[in-house]
Amino acid sequence: MSCSTRWSTRERWWCPALLAACLAASPAWANAADPGSAPAEASTASPGAASLLPAAALVGAGTLRFFGIPIYEARLYAGLGWRADALGREPIVLELTHARRFRGRDIARRSIDEMRRAGPLEPADEAAWLRAMQRLFPDVQAGDRIAGLWQPGVGARFVHTSPDGRIRVLGELADARFAERFFGIWLAATTSEPGLRQASLALPSPPTTP
Repeated sequence: MSCSTRWSTRERWWCPALLAACLAASPAWANAADPGSAPAEASTASPGAASLLPAAALVGAGTLRFFGIPIYEARLYAGLGWRADALGREPIVLELTHARRFRGRDIARRSIDEMRRAGPLEPADEAAWLRAMQRLFPDVQAGDRIAGLWQPGVGARFVHTSPDGRIRVLGELADARFAERFFGIWLAATTSEPGLRQASLALPSPPTTP
């Protein structure tokens, strides 16, 4: 997968996202998302994800790379038996494990840019959501994980897991429209990283043209 947007590495955090500095890094990069198969030990939810959605299981995972350099790994968790056609109707958790350092305020700004891909944002919403994300999202370093719970019709909740395993609640935003736009950065058809979306949702590969 390639991307033609011209952003600096520091700006490309959420590269479909991303939870942004190109969510936290976004695509400008001639980057690639590696679908691959997730490690066996990752088939159950991580402690941070489980704290948001107990008994959740791994749906799919992919790694965002920039010229072969990993930026973050995305893992999607949901209840047993969850299918991609339930997106937006049942709760899910998306967790990003960062491979580099990003500033929280850059993650928030890049997230707003990516959220606009699904259509214009109301100025009042954009301003309120940016302020909320600047409050919620911390600076991250390699090994940090940020997991977000999407509760359709309710809003979003976030936790941070440090490399040593400590879990910290970041807060929540009780706005269903925000949650739909935010998680759509990675999971909506309008994402700037369709390969990562396919891997995260465990969607079948599109048929090849002979």
